[in-house]
Amino acid sequence: MALKPEPTAPFHSVQYALRVLETISRHADGVTDAQIARETGMSTGHLADMLSMLRREGYTNQLADGAYVVGESLLLLGSGSDRNHALRGKLQVTLDELRDSVGAAVYISRYIDGEVKITHYADGPLAPKVNEWAEFRRTAHASAVGKCLLAQLDHDGRKDHLSRHKTARLTSRTITNEKVLFHKLDSQPPTVPMLDLQEYAVGTVCAAVPITAGSTVGCLALSMPLEHAHRLRQAADTLNRKAAPVLLSLAI
Repeated sequence: MALKPEPTAPFHSVQYALRVLETISRHADGVTDAQIARETGMSTGHLADMLSMLRREGYTNQLADGAYVVGESLLLLGSGSDRNHALRGKLQVTLDELRDSVGAAVYISRYIDGEVKITHYADGPLAPKVNEWAEFRRTAHASAVGKCLLAQLDHDGRKDHLSRHKTARLTSRTITNEKVLFHKLDSQPPTVPMLDLQEYAVGTVCAAVPITAGSTVGCLALSMPLEHAHRLRQAADTLNRKAAPVLLSLAI
């Protein structure tokens, strides 16, 4: 399935993060931020923010003399048979923190074998997950998750998906015209969150941002009850800014 060659902000952040981690990994005894900047070509300001995120996520540690070494999270995610367990644990912790930060249920979704699949999520009493009253895999045209995934496919990929899952009207706001839907997907800036304003379900609003890793299409999403709709755009912006740690876990 071909992807549209449009980069996203989280994707670029992760590219830089991987370069930083590769540099740190080459220096077993530790490496200074000045040396990392020279080897990666990153500005000191950008590097400082990146190192702060990598320390916070446990991918690096800073020694007493200020040098950086590989952190526990990176060691666990690269440790063979323990990797899958470590990845699930790392993703869940990251999603739980993100749920609390945005005040909404959050989800990771992937487009696998031509189908929409929710692979991880974090909800809670104050952040209830959306009621799947119509199967997510059959309603990609209506949900923020589905539209975000479809937007990352090429024209033929979208046509193939909709040939198997017709654009049923779920609410009065659902887009069922394929031409209109494709125009909306094509006009969506890749770094702007995709929104669902009661298109999937009355009483629920959602947002999603792409987190494509390699050849697998994915997205990070949130949902909240309609009474919290006034917070949606701010929460979606926060989701977009904090997508990089999630994508980094998937990319390592």
